[in-house]
Amino acid sequence: MRSMKNTSVRTRISAAATAIAASVALLISATPAHAATYTTTSNCSVPWITCSSGDLWLLYNSKEYAIQDGYYVTSWSMFYGNVSDYYGTSQYQGSTLTTYRYVFNGNGNGAWEYMKNNAASVQNCGVDNYRVYYNSGYGGTSQYFAHREPYGDCVLTNLISALKNNNASQHFA
Repeated sequence: MRSMKNTSVRTRISAAATAIAASVALLISATPAHAATYTTTSNCSVPWITCSSGDLWLLYNSKEYAIQDGYYVTSWSMFYGNVSDYYGTSQYQGSTLTTYRYVFNGNGNGAWEYMKNNAASVQNCGVDNYRVYYNSGYGGTSQYFAHREPYGDCVLTNLISALKNNNASQHFA
C-alpha cells in the first residue's frame, strides 16, 4: 500500500514538472507584442478615427501672443469631435499596439510639444459647439466654445485660468 502512495506522488510531481517545462518553453518561444508610437497634430490623422477635418484649434500661446501682423507665431493642434484624452489614443492592430500622441505643429512657440496640459487659447473654426475639460474623460472644470457663424471668422479665445495649461479633453457641446 505504501509503494502505491509513493508512486502516485511521484506521478503527480512528474506531471507538474512536465507542465511547468511546457509553459516555460511556450513563454520563451512566444513572439512578443510590438509597439509603435507616432506623433500627430490632429486626431483626424489617426487611421481608426473618422472625421472630416480639424475644427477646434488649441493654440500653445494666449491670443495676445498667438498672432502677430496677421500671421500665427504659435503652434497649434486641430481636433474634430470628442477627444477623451489629449495625451493621445492607442489601439491594437494585430499584435502591435499603435499609439498616436497629440503634439503642437512646428509653427513657432510650442513646436512639437505635447498638447495635453499645454494649450493657452482655443479657436473654434467649426460649425459645432465644443467644451474643453480640465480632466481626461470629460471631467472637471470646462469652458464652452460656440461655433462660428456660416462664413464667419473663427473666434480666438483664451482659456479660463483654471484651464490654461491644464486641459485634457474635449466634447461636442
